[in-house]
Formats: sequence, structure tokens, C-alpha cells
Amino acid sequence: MEFSARQKNGLILAFLLASPWLLCQTWIAVEAPNKAFESMPSCELTASNCAHLGENDVYRMDENTSVIINQPVEQVWQKALDYVDDSGTSILYQSGNDSTGHYIHFVEKTIFWRIPDDVFIAVIPVSEQSCTIELHSQSRIGQVDFDVNPCLLYTSDAADDTPCVDLGGRRII
Repeated sequence: MEFSARQKNGLILAFLLASPWLLCQTWIAVEAPNKAFESMPSCELTASNCAHLGENDVYRMDENTSVIINQPVEQVWQKALDYVDDSGTSILYQSGNDSTGHYIHFVEKTIFWRIPDDVFIAVIPVSEQSCTIELHSQSRIGQVDFDVNPCLLYTSDAADDTPCVDLGGRRII
């Protein structure tokens, strides 16, 4: 199959336009490989690429947000798993059970540049009908996240005053 000069020029232009994206993907693959964390990390005090919401540790999040959820741990955990499944993310580590608590580490990626953000969820039982939730999001690349990580962990109360957690605009709890 032979290409005309116009087609060849079009292919060269397409490659030149795509090359920054391809170079970025190569750089991300080399500089930010997947690494599973088996426990909840914390943010450094001066970090601008991290957000955390937990009972004893709140960073770049609303300190008045309750982390106690008045639902059984198995129900909250299932909603967290549904969120992970629906978003099509990569799970790097998952452990736990309903009596001691659950933990998951997964990766969300930005839409165009595919820059990885590590997201962590821990759900720990308090009683048969309540649990606490701890959330952490951290960019792998760069010193600043342009407020992406706090948005991934955005929390609010639902209209019915039931505590809920909204990760990336999708209510999971």
C-alpha cells in the first residue's frame, strides 16, 4: 500500500502531535511504577500532593467531617468495592474481614495524561451497626496536585443527614 505525499504528511503530523503524550506515558511508566502499600500511609506536613481523612489524622480536608458511619462494616465495605469496580481502577492490595476491618489500595488515573493517584480506603468496625472510614489520596508524580486529591476524597452529608463519602463525584457510602 502506497501513501500519497498528503497522507504521509498527515501521518507525520499525527505522530508529532501524539509524541508529547507518548513521551509522558513512557516517563510515567519509568518514574511511577505500581507499588502496593499494605497499610494506610500518611501525608507529610508540607505535602501539596496528598490528602487524608481519618479519625486521628486530617490533612487538606475538612476537620469537622465525621468519619463514623452508622452502617454495618460489611455494607460500607461493599459500597467501597462497588465504587472501585465501577471506576475500572487497578487494585494493588486488598485485605481484611468484617470483624477486624478492611483495607484497599487502588490507582485512579487522570483522563488525558493518565497520571496515577494512589487511593486508599480503610473501613474499621466500631459496633455491629457502625464503623469508621479512613481515606487517603496521593499523587505519585509532582509536588502539587492542583487540588485533585482532596476532590477524590471529598466528603459531605447526604440530604437525609446520613453520612456519606463521595470519591470523585460518585457517592459510595
